[in-house]
Amino acid sequence: METGNNYKVDLDIYNGPVDLLLYLIKKEEVNIYDIPISRITEQYLQYVDALQKLDMNNIGDFLIMAATLMYIKSYMLLPKAEMNDEEEIEDPRTSLVKQLLEYKKYKETSISLSLKADHWSRKWKRLHYEIPLENADADNEEKIPLDGVSLWDLLQRFSDLMSQTLFDIQDKTIVYDDIPVKDYMEDVLMRVQQRTSVSFTSLFEGIRERHRIIGFFLALLELVRLHKVRIEQPINYSEIQISLFN
Repeated sequence: METGNNYKVDLDIYNGPVDLLLYLIKKEEVNIYDIPISRITEQYLQYVDALQKLDMNNIGDFLIMAATLMYIKSYMLLPKAEMNDEEEIEDPRTSLVKQLLEYKKYKETSISLSLKADHWSRKWKRLHYEIPLENADADNEEKIPLDGVSLWDLLQRFSDLMSQTLFDIQDKTIVYDDIPVKDYMEDVLMRVQQRTSVSFTSLFEGIRERHRIIGFFLALLELVRLHKVRIEQPINYSEIQISLFN
């Protein structure tokens, strides 16, 4: 599937595979020391599938983690071998839990330092220096601001839409979509302009073709990047609202 001249999504996130796992554990409200590996693995694979459909860059780390989860799941399904009382079988999740706890600690520290930096920046203004255009980071042009919205919630909504179309697919032929992203962007803007605010679900109302869902989603991300529309989420895991950028 190709949309709009090989448009690729490059979300400005340090949210890698470990962050996704931590998100799923929080969302499912399970004990990080006793992860229900089968359920978490199933959900994790759904997110990875959604990332692949969007042709995301740097998805390799997510695939490696997926393979690790599948290995742990398979290991835990094996019958326990008979062992002496003195012997203990190490939980295959132990290494993963250590990694999650370490990441959680650094993430919380990072957030805390960021809040403090923001607090002090309001009290003491930093001297401004003009950065020559030739030294500017070209990658910054591709960053998609997701302030106040959980990246994984946004991706979950996209994944749900794609899953709902599975039963509608009769023909397995691969569809080549040569519609430019800018055309999808115009459609998205028109839908948002018709109302003061539209929910993520309502934005995709009436769209059943998978290639069009992908096109609309990529267009939405591009409009957010260009500050044409704003996406907001009042509370975690709640419906995402889309409105015009003021």
